[in-house]
Amino acid sequence: QVQLVESGGGLVQAGGSLRLSCAASGGIFSISTMGWYRQAPGKQRELVAAITNGGSANYLDSVKGRFTISRDNAKNTVYLQMNSLKPEDTAVYYCNAHFSAMPRHYDYWGQGTQVTVSS
Repeated sequence: QVQLVESGGGLVQAGGSLRLSCAASGGIFSISTMGWYRQAPGKQRELVAAITNGGSANYLDSVKGRFTISRDNAKNTVYLQMNSLKPEDTAVYYCNAHFSAMPRHYDYWGQGTQVTVSS
């Protein structure tokens, strides 16, 4: 059974930092592209950052230079280091695992962790 468990959210002042973690179980981590999404109230869920199983990363333009995604394949864990946080980063952050077993695509989600940035 695949399970993604996020941790590390919380309340921080603007300019501060947080690190989110997502621990994956169920044997899919090594074959998955891992991503962090976020959803603010009244807005659509958006991809913040993703990292392939080979280590290639991409970022939402608004977080480039502030956020860093990384993965530890030995621990089946993906991280999102968030620096220089802004009030507009406030959202529920979700961990995602994506892989393909053609012709199907699989997506798994964590339960979400709240990040609140105060001005």
